[in-house]
Amino acid sequence: MDRDPFDFTPNPPTVQDEVERPEAGEDDPALMAPVLAALKTVQDPEIPVNLVELGLIYELIVKKGGTVYVEMTLTTPSCPVAAAMPGEVETAIRGVPGVSDVRVKLVWTPPWTQDLMSDEARLELGLL
Repeated sequence: MDRDPFDFTPNPPTVQDEVERPEAGEDDPALMAPVLAALKTVQDPEIPVNLVELGLIYELIVKKGGTVYVEMTLTTPSCPVAAAMPGEVETAIRGVPGVSDVRVKLVWTPPWTQDLMSDEARLELGLL
């Protein structure tokens, strides 16, 4: 892994290459809404806004049969909860009836910026 010369974290979390995208298949729009609602229950512990509104969820795929794939990032690789946050996302989604498989992939590209936040998050944080 190439290191960012300005990242002084001794053991930054790694990108999870082993997490596979679901194979081609039919999407499940009926299951998408409750999965998205579950994702909105997970908040960044340092910023009182949920991960969806912060723009930390880069991709969400919900397939018929209950397979859910989430590609997410964090505000910074040195985030103190970096190792735990994907597990929190997985736990929240597993609680949705109809979900059978949850795959959460933590990525660092593209890097998160405040431009990815929703207007709601900006308002909540006093940035509007």
